[in-house]
Amino acid sequence: MGRTSSCGGDGEKQRIEDKEQYGVLLYYKYTSVPDVDELVSFYESSCNSLGLLGRVRVSTHGVNVTVGGKLAALEEHIASAKSNCLFEGTDFKLASSHHPLNDKVSQECGFTSLSIRVVEELVTFSTCPLLKSPDISNAGKHLSAAEFHSVLQSAKEQPDESGKSENKELVLLDARNLYETRIGKFESENVETLDPEIRQYSDLPTWIDQNAEKLKGKNVLMYCTGGIRCEMASAYIRSKGAGFENTFQLYGGIQRYLEQFPSGGFFKGKNFVFDHRISVGSSKEDIIGCCLLCNNTFDDYSPRCRCRLCRMLVLVCNHCQVKGDDYVCELCRKHGKGQVPLSLDPSKGLTPAGDDDTRRKLRILCLHGFRQNASGFKGRTGSLAKKLKNIAELVFIDAPHELQFIYQTATTPPPPLGACNKKFAWLVSPDFDKPNETGWTQCQFDPLQYQNQTAGFDKSLTYLKTVFAEKGPFDGILGFSQGAAMAAAVCGKQEQLLGEIDFRFCVLCSGFTPWPLLEKREQGSIKCPSLHIFGSQPGKDRQIVTQASLDLAGLFDEGCATVIEHDFGHIIPTKSPYIDEIKAFLNQFV
Repeated sequence: MGRTSSCGGDGEKQRIEDKEQYGVLLYYKYTSVPDVDELVSFYESSCNSLGLLGRVRVSTHGVNVTVGGKLAALEEHIASAKSNCLFEGTDFKLASSHHPLNDKVSQECGFTSLSIRVVEELVTFSTCPLLKSPDISNAGKHLSAAEFHSVLQSAKEQPDESGKSENKELVLLDARNLYETRIGKFESENVETLDPEIRQYSDLPTWIDQNAEKLKGKNVLMYCTGGIRCEMASAYIRSKGAGFENTFQLYGGIQRYLEQFPSGGFFKGKNFVFDHRISVGSSKEDIIGCCLLCNNTFDDYSPRCRCRLCRMLVLVCNHCQVKGDDYVCELCRKHGKGQVPLSLDPSKGLTPAGDDDTRRKLRILCLHGFRQNASGFKGRTGSLAKKLKNIAELVFIDAPHELQFIYQTATTPPPPLGACNKKFAWLVSPDFDKPNETGWTQCQFDPLQYQNQTAGFDKSLTYLKTVFAEKGPFDGILGFSQGAAMAAAVCGKQEQLLGEIDFRFCVLCSGFTPWPLLEKREQGSIKCPSLHIFGSQPGKDRQIVTQASLDLAGLFDEGCATVIEHDFGHIIPTKSPYIDEIKAFLNQFV
């Protein structure tokens, strides 16, 4: 009797533990969403009530979800989703896991909060507008894990028609980033695996364009982590027409393949995942990664070491790790950014062995704030220019709208006009008047005046076209306060301005959304690589509230947007660690 009671107690205890166990859920679905707001409301209600944290991306084309929580809660969320016909046929990938290893891993992987955003693309396929966006309905045919394995098995057992061991008609194409392929990939002795070695997914279209001959006329087997990246990429390949029709994709990605073939099959190493698990391996637990510095086998990304130039994750073993991310990744080395070999100086840490001052400097056009001018802005950013002198040349210009001088007390007469420098603006209020004969007007300071500055954009845009034609080219635009709003508006029209205002990135400091210029833009719809710098605590910046800068950053695609929040006011910080982050962003474009 006692034994029976004990067994029953153990079973109940196990059931309770199972319900409390932590898990991760990944799924995506490309489908027409008739009511985006309704779908967002579903996720807000379901995830908040169940205590789920992670990332939810919703668009008119479908959803992309990665959330974590208790397994029982995740199962309940799946049941709720399945009751909606939108999710018919969706592959819900649910896995039990440990809690995040540390706060840094949890924060970087997005599991400290719930982020639900409406986006234009579920995954950012290109940072530059494509001439013709691929039609997702033209995506490559899905192959199940068993079918994918069977094709590779047949290629292994049968040489091609010429009798050679390598099968020339079949290629494997990895659609993932370099930091993922470092630690795991498909390998078959008779099939070539093409690794684009890209820094981010949005670089893949360019690689495909430049290597189309390697794919034309072949049977292309594509794969990625869970399948979503292959959807758009395979459609893009097939859109190239004749010779590219036979493009296939692994359904469910590497994750489903490893579930089907737990010993690894043709996949070697570990599958990098974008949640706190970091990577998932087969039962073999073979290691194909190696330390960036000593080349010893190593594949653990939990230290979160990054390239000091481009901020891509790098593998650095425990023995070689130094304080601070003072490493240069293989891609930056390949393109001449940073010098090799690196030397380890005990007093300085890991540093480049040579001097890379011979690199061409970036040319950055700088747009001042409201009621400022070029000379004043140049003086205020002197420290920034000095610390960026080996990276960038800053070019300052006055805005085209000349403003009246103001004074705030009637008892104190204004000084002579000749003693004052002219002040300018990029955007003005609809009732804007040019300077009168006296050049002065009396008014009180209004911290929310920027909300009324909705006119003057067309004149400023025409002026910038002239500046780019006469003083360009420029690699990027840096805007401060209203200058950042103007730069953001230009970014929103970047596709229409090709050939007239060409640039590769923008830096927006203490910015705000320039209504009504961007009022109809969706969250994440601006694809220009961007750096957003603003004060982290409300009230620190008296001119532009923190939320206004956050809202502006939200309009830029998160795949190519970097945010730096600082502890100061209405300034551009030049102290560490902020200046180091600014340099890291700019070094991507050197």
